[in-house]
Amino acid sequence: MHKQITSPQNALVKEVVLLKDKSRIRKKTGTFLLEGQREISLAIAGEYSIKTLLFCSDIANKSELDSIINQVKSSTELIEISKEVYQKIAYRDTTEGILALCKAKNHTLDKLTFKRKKPLVLVAEAPEKPGNIGALLRTADAANIDAVIIANPKTDIYNPNIIRSSVGCVFTTQIATGSTDEILSFLQKHNIQSYAAALKEDSEPYQKQNFTNASAIVVGTESTGLSDQWLENASKKIIIPMNGKIDSMNVSVAASILIFEASRQRNFL
Repeated sequence: MHKQITSPQNALVKEVVLLKDKSRIRKKTGTFLLEGQREISLAIAGEYSIKTLLFCSDIANKSELDSIINQVKSSTELIEISKEVYQKIAYRDTTEGILALCKAKNHTLDKLTFKRKKPLVLVAEAPEKPGNIGALLRTADAANIDAVIIANPKTDIYNPNIIRSSVGCVFTTQIATGSTDEILSFLQKHNIQSYAAALKEDSEPYQKQNFTNASAIVVGTESTGLSDQWLENASKKIIIPMNGKIDSMNVSVAASILIFEASRQRNFL
């Protein structure tokens, strides 16, 4: 047997709406809202704990719903919700009538484990736009790199826009957050060379670098680039030569170029 909720005024429904809309509530409770079969399946594969599964039988495909239910643990609470409730708490229009309340993970640097002796990681300093963060995570997944590290984060990674734009790659990629000081110390401790993407006179073309050793590709924001602390402490500053009229490109595009060059050199594509 499972519970049923038909009223949008239900106390749990109000809690779920707060989780969807408020970062501080997500941080306070250690819980976030997740929508869609693919995203929920990826979260389960990523060993996230699903506390509650909410589903609307009027919308959900029965076989897809059964598949999700079979994947969650027996301790997961199952709640059937009405279409009215679903429309109040859903973030998107096309999420197959299935939502989940998930337990957030700890993303401190000491939780990172590397599957390769010479890891390849991406460091993004203070990214603000959820769409860019999602795109960075998709690139990290596509290239199968070891981790994404976010320096001085401006938003929590369980922001619904990040989950949506990453198409669930937020659950398939190792993610850590920390201050610039902490991350620089971490890279040094693990003998990881840092390559800072920067429009500087002493920056070297990215194609001429050797990314086959333990490497970190470091990117900043489109508006201000990397902070002086990164530029002063990077192993090398690198640049993507451009032949057009402008001298910058979208941060996720730039990161993709650099990561896939490193991946090509390492032959693990």
